[in-house]
Amino acid sequence: MYRSIYVPVDNSDYSNQAVARAVELGRAFEARMVGSHVYAARMHDYRFKQMEYTLPEEYLEENELERQRKIHDSLITMGLELISDCYLEHMDRQCKEHGLVFEPRRMDGKHHIEILKDLEQVPCDLVVLGALGVGRGRDSQIGSVCERVVRHGRGDVLVIRRLPGEAPDTARDTILVGIDGSPQSFGALVTACELAERFGKKVEAIAVYDPYLHYAVFHGVVGVLTERAAKVFRFEEQNQLHEEVIDTGLAQIYQSHLDVAASVAQARGIDLKKTLLDGKAFQKVLDHARKTDPWLLVIGRIGVHSPKDEPGLGSNTENLLRLAPCDVLITTRLEVPELDVRAEKSIRWTPEAEERMKRVPPLVLGIARTAIYRLAVEQGHSVITSAVLDDAMERYMPKRAAEVTAKLAEAVAFERARAGQVSICRACGVSASEAEPVCCAVCGGTTFQVVTEEMLAQIAALEGGALPESTYDGKTLLWTQDAKHALWTLKDAYRRRRVKARVEKGARGRRLNTITLDFARQYIEEETGEPLVVESGEAAAATESAASDGLKLIARDEKKNPLLSRWAWTAEAAERVLRVPAGFMRQRTQARVEELAAERTVETIGLELVEEGIDLGRKLMEQMIVGYDEVRTQVKPAQREKTPASSEAYLNEVGILSALEAKRRGPSV
Repeated sequence: MYRSIYVPVDNSDYSNQAVARAVELGRAFEARMVGSHVYAARMHDYRFKQMEYTLPEEYLEENELERQRKIHDSLITMGLELISDCYLEHMDRQCKEHGLVFEPRRMDGKHHIEILKDLEQVPCDLVVLGALGVGRGRDSQIGSVCERVVRHGRGDVLVIRRLPGEAPDTARDTILVGIDGSPQSFGALVTACELAERFGKKVEAIAVYDPYLHYAVFHGVVGVLTERAAKVFRFEEQNQLHEEVIDTGLAQIYQSHLDVAASVAQARGIDLKKTLLDGKAFQKVLDHARKTDPWLLVIGRIGVHSPKDEPGLGSNTENLLRLAPCDVLITTRLEVPELDVRAEKSIRWTPEAEERMKRVPPLVLGIARTAIYRLAVEQGHSVITSAVLDDAMERYMPKRAAEVTAKLAEAVAFERARAGQVSICRACGVSASEAEPVCCAVCGGTTFQVVTEEMLAQIAALEGGALPESTYDGKTLLWTQDAKHALWTLKDAYRRRRVKARVEKGARGRRLNTITLDFARQYIEEETGEPLVVESGEAAAATESAASDGLKLIARDEKKNPLLSRWAWTAEAAERVLRVPAGFMRQRTQARVEELAAERTVETIGLELVEEGIDLGRKLMEQMIVGYDEVRTQVKPAQREKTPASSEAYLNEVGILSALEAKRRGPSV
């Protein structure tokens, strides 16, 4: 597959790892190895001439200045050439150790320009280079040389993003490949399969479709249209069309891409794992890569929505190049599955069918034609007619799709939700059209999560009740109090609106009329990239109640439990008391500290007072333990077996704790 491998080197950590990985690939494919280094002698000479005016007077005499120029030029050029030789010698040694043919190359000039020019002169199948170089900083995502070589190069590029020592390669056994139905993605799959065969790895294909984009766009547009324009645009009908027709069809088409990918891999003796997700493509692939930690991510340079002659990178590829936590192989290989080749060659279209296809939006025309071809092959058709198109509509859209498309009736979307039961496929998350499904129409899964109105009502009651909210197109969804509190953890208003739109869309797509905390959590965490921590409805209500009682919120601990008080607290004092375990112990400690503050009439509680209150608590505990032992000696064995295991709980039960507290405070006035 790779007969020659080209590696730009600069002696950085990522470059050295690129050399190691290139040699590993070279051994697997018996490839010829080429190493290059670009030095910048001309740039140094130019800079030296710019600085000549700063030299002492004795060096500015013409003969002396010319002599200095020659010395500088020769020393700089010679020194940089020696450095290049040393860098390349490191790669040469590794190649010789494994019996690989090695060719060193060195150039003077601008790094990425010289590398790209050299790649036009030196035939190679793969470029391996580090994501970052010697100039990397704390927030660097990708080096300028790497970015420009990847963007303007014409061949496969393996970008090294993982340094050695993070985890052994043996712990990573999967090659993850992105599939979107394009020849580029199937080319990436074939490349991944060949690498898996050579290195003994598994292959997982991931496909992502986005049912949320139109909803977020409509949600943002509705507020700026006049009433008349909104009526012309007909948001409700547009949304209904997407929810009942387009979104489900997209899910099925992308699942068919995975099924075709599985057949391609099976022909090569590889059992492919398939993963279908919904959302933003690069974000879902990125999250999945972070979760599964693959050995390698393989993607095409461009995707299904890019023009065939696109010279740069697709947007998803660009984002994954910058953010992926693993090495990324960007391929240029084109592969059309045998199924699609056979369909293109053997199947014709009637004029009527071609005319109907002209009404398909250009953005999805390629996807639609591929899906129809695959259906025709499956059913044995040699000519695609209007009847075949009708069959395709029936397959890739829910039942009653024609009626939905024609009438765009509001009642259909929530019909089964109002009927009291929704079945959601556990494998792909798509809700079933039938009341009691046997098999998922998208992924073929056979296990379903059944959600009823009664279940949602019980959850809503536990989460502080549910209040109705109108969506932008007039529908009504119920949000539990906990779900609303979770949404408001997003302080940025734009992000909050965007996530709210995604949550609403997700609920409507699953035919759920109540949004719970667990349902909203997945979208909020996907937006922030962090675990969601939110007060329960009871905790939030307690905070609001405390505020009405004159208590102020001082601080919160890591789990967002509040510290409420009538006193002012210094930051050190608040931090110290929040280190006391939450619950009874913290409440008692705070009470003791505030009692001391009241006795001494202080306005602000400081660290010293908190430490005194904690020390007082320790002494009370010692007295409790002594009292506990005295009581235990007086309790009969039968009664002793029934006493609580916790000494504190037992002492509370027999009244010792309250007695000790009363003794400490003295007689009441």
